[in-house]
Amino acid sequence: MTTTEGQDSATTTATATSSTSTAQSTVSPRAPSESSGSLKRSSTHDADDDENKDDSGWQTIQNGRPVKKKQKKTPGENSGRYPGITFSEQARLQSKINVSSLRDLVLYIFADGPSPQWVSVRHRPEFRKIVTIMIPGLEEAMFKPDVDFAAYSKLAPDQAADRLDTSPDDYYPRLLKKDALPRPLQPFADIFIHLWPVRAPGDDKNFRLHSPVQTMLTAPATKLKEEKRGVKAVTDPSGWKDERTRITEFLATPDELMENGFPMHPALLPKGERREKYKNPEGWVSTSVENLEDGDVPEADIQQGSITAGREILAVDCEMCMTGEKEFSLTRISLVSWGGEVVMDELVKPDKPITDYVTRFSGITKEMLDPVTTTLKDIQARLLDILHPHAILVGHSLDSDLKAMKLAHPFIVDTSIIFPHPRGPPLKSSLKYLAQKFLAREIQKGSGTLSGHDSIEDAKTCLDLMKKKCEKGKAWGSGENQGENIFKRLARAGTVYRATAGPAATGGLSTGKTSAAVDWGDLTRNACNAATVAITCKSDADVEAGIIRAVQGDPDGLEVPGGGVDFVWARMRELEAVQGWWTRKNPDDIATGPPDFLSSKPAEDSDSLDSTTPSALETCLATISQRLERIYDALPLCTALIVLSGSGDPREMSRLQAMQTQFKKEFNTPGSKWDELSVQWTDTEDKALRKAVRIARCGLGFMTVK
Repeated sequence: MTTTEGQDSATTTATATSSTSTAQSTVSPRAPSESSGSLKRSSTHDADDDENKDDSGWQTIQNGRPVKKKQKKTPGENSGRYPGITFSEQARLQSKINVSSLRDLVLYIFADGPSPQWVSVRHRPEFRKIVTIMIPGLEEAMFKPDVDFAAYSKLAPDQAADRLDTSPDDYYPRLLKKDALPRPLQPFADIFIHLWPVRAPGDDKNFRLHSPVQTMLTAPATKLKEEKRGVKAVTDPSGWKDERTRITEFLATPDELMENGFPMHPALLPKGERREKYKNPEGWVSTSVENLEDGDVPEADIQQGSITAGREILAVDCEMCMTGEKEFSLTRISLVSWGGEVVMDELVKPDKPITDYVTRFSGITKEMLDPVTTTLKDIQARLLDILHPHAILVGHSLDSDLKAMKLAHPFIVDTSIIFPHPRGPPLKSSLKYLAQKFLAREIQKGSGTLSGHDSIEDAKTCLDLMKKKCEKGKAWGSGENQGENIFKRLARAGTVYRATAGPAATGGLSTGKTSAAVDWGDLTRNACNAATVAITCKSDADVEAGIIRAVQGDPDGLEVPGGGVDFVWARMRELEAVQGWWTRKNPDDIATGPPDFLSSKPAEDSDSLDSTTPSALETCLATISQRLERIYDALPLCTALIVLSGSGDPREMSRLQAMQTQFKKEFNTPGSKWDELSVQWTDTEDKALRKAVRIARCGLGFMTVK
């Protein structure tokens, strides 16, 4: 960057700082106090001096000297106070850095994050901006010498996994040498010094890859002194618009029922011999639903605007006691209608002797059950009369309740599925947590005492959660994490220092930082909505332009503050589509899937290309390098640039996960035979999935300071 651009950045910083204070509407200039100094009238001959000028004609005197209000200029590249992020070759790392490590680096520089132990951050107060770009599809194997990109794209997912399998000890950053890189990626060496192996978030035990986007955009929760302990109730993002949704949109699919261990109902089986020969296990009953279509209500019979869609909604919750080792039997059932009326609330005496009443959770005691004569069969008979084909059962982790009732019903709305755990299955949020988070309500206060849980209270809580979900829409509450949105954290705790905000910020002052999210698709219904500015894109060219616009600001400052925002998060996705990683089934997609001009590209036949014709992958990588060069050139001095892939190749993991799901579905179907299953799942497939998850978690990253 030229000297003129360096001077411009000082003006940019001053403007951005001013706009931050205005946007937050919580920061005002500090008035001088006895502890900060005294006031002295400036002399007439220096009244027009910019360094000492004050709106009131007064200047601050501290330790006998006037305090300069003019902000320091942006340091030059050779200045002793120039900011930097460095890695020492003598440093000793214990493991790969994580996506959360990069997120915490941003929070350390600009807010209240912990100091990083894997790099050294020099002159933190001098950082003006941070730009973070996620480019899914980048792989470490691409940066090795003599890569044949035409053959690279032709490998099957299981073959591609082999090239990415590295030693667990390969967690040190790799020095980028321009002449050792493939030509399309050589510009990376002009911008960055190291390539960092970055471990994507996930769960090796349960073979899961967690969302790198959510991890990057979710800051760990902090406990402020003025805040009460406990779960903070969710609030609607700025600009949120409710989308009234019928409850039938939240019915669990047959696959979801199978994955979550629900008892099989014959209506879920494909039509044919298997369904006709199906028999309930001994002691079990199934509701009178022959086909899933029997639950549909004609549109003419549905009241306009009704969220129940003409169906009868019943919330159920059960309490169980132990009747053997790891065996629980039904001892209380509560059924509540959509309007909140109690349809059934019965104590039930198990057929077997109770070994543990688990009173601290169930609220059931021996004295309560001694006079009871109602049996499980009595309850089943009543439920079969109540649960007709138009009835929908609502509850939390209903698979446990249905197993206790020994009853199967195909129409289920389960709040543990509708409100997923932040770290994904098989983890599930508790009903108590969901009530605190989404209803600002405390339930189960008797848990751990002789009072135990109240099944009516739990059933009504499930109803209220679904009523709110139906009023708000599908997107509401589906992406909540146990943390704080990074854009909100920066706006709340973003810190300025004397170098950029003057003497009042000596030692650090929380004024908030402005931010921008630049991504494909609709950003109004996800975490990006919390950014100061959300820029929607339809191509990587749009993303590039959006980043530069967010950094430099709009001339009129109407949308992007003048001088640009402090923090930019962006995502380029064309490489992800070219690699075949971006699918419409990806739950991490902010957009619904790759656009037609990317997803419909025919597969390349490298045999039909001569050696001088670049492959689509090679062309895409060269374009990305050029985009990063232009973005880097447009950044003001003292700006940190972070690039990360987010994850490794997820295709083989996704294939094996789908295979495992199909196996579980067929294996758990009553009457199925092992040798007739369409897929088999053995230790061989189990080890392959473990390896595929490890590969999917092998990402990479780069960082530099302009």
